[in-house]
Amino acid sequence: MSWIDIGALGDVPVRGARLVKTHAGCIALFRTTETEIFATSNTCAHKGGPLSEGIVHDRKVTCPLHNWVWSLETGEAQGADQGRIATYPVRIEDGRILIDGDAIDRRSAA
Repeated sequence: MSWIDIGALGDVPVRGARLVKTHAGCIALFRTTETEIFATSNTCAHKGGPLSEGIVHDRKVTCPLHNWVWSLETGEAQGADQGRIATYPVRIEDGRILIDGDAIDRRSAA
């Protein structure tokens, strides 16, 4: 894995989200607890809603357009809904958020 520093953990509020623009498109960062963060596609697989504007709860995000719920861990739709959004490996190191650059590159090649 090739880790890329994409910002400070403090830039993402707890139970909040931030948008990161990459060469492969926009990625949403979600902070679920003081020390837990997830990265997914910013686009809802249902109708293309901006997930970074959704409601973060537990380890899930609810799309602001049609209330579809997505697992931040697996990218799978929850409940009766079906589909998947892309997820990306992230880690926290010395208060910085690092994302797997190789995973971003694979997305742009697809």
